[in-house]
Amino acid sequence: MAESLNGKIAAITGAASGIGLAATEALLAEGATVVMVDRDANALEDLTSRLGGRAIAQVTDLLDAPSCDAMVPEILSKVSHVDILYCNAGTYIGGDLDETDPATIDRMLNLNINAVMKNVHAIIPHMKHRETGDIWVTCSVAGHAAIPWEPVYSGSKWAITCFVQTMRRQLREHGIRVGQVSPGPVISALLADWPEENLRKAKENGSLIEPSEVAEALIFALSRGRNVTIRDMIVLPTNFDI
Repeated sequence: MAESLNGKIAAITGAASGIGLAATEALLAEGATVVMVDRDANALEDLTSRLGGRAIAQVTDLLDAPSCDAMVPEILSKVSHVDILYCNAGTYIGGDLDETDPATIDRMLNLNINAVMKNVHAIIPHMKHRETGDIWVTCSVAGHAAIPWEPVYSGSKWAITCFVQTMRRQLREHGIRVGQVSPGPVISALLADWPEENLRKAKENGSLIEPSEVAEALIFALSRGRNVTIRDMIVLPTNFDI
């Protein structure tokens, strides 16, 4: 039986655009309060003004270690507790490995892997104390299949798939559910690095989905009764051939 999300408090990273913004809007529509975490202070100011009082801005740069470390304490200074942590922020590198550079690789791995692990590490004591909570991560179909045109991105998402499944086993005895949503290609700025030919074909044959469709899957998972954990949801465009 579905449970209401009314009155729940969520924190979402990368909340100013794409899947993060769609998830924010979906949770607000379900009656939740959402702490919108993003490094873009101006975007957060505009969005929280538009979305209303249950949308709360939290300016955090996940690639800046002190800012990342301060995220959870600063969130908990603004709200009484956190029921849901959705680690959604990420970046993308496509193309052959020798076409990128070490600094870009470091940036992507730090955001897609290290920041997620640090955010989850920071929220665990709070959720353990409350003996309840939901931790969700945006993964990717690339975390389940070796995508030849995105070896660094795919590698980062395989790492997150392993991390989510190990943390699910560690935390379930504390009443904390852990899962991931793994979309196929989503219409967003992240696709700017896709090989032009791949992007053209995807647009032409309908192999892309909207951020809102990923958010709908997240709402489904979060609203299950506490005796049910949706471990992983792979959400693909029907015409995406992987």
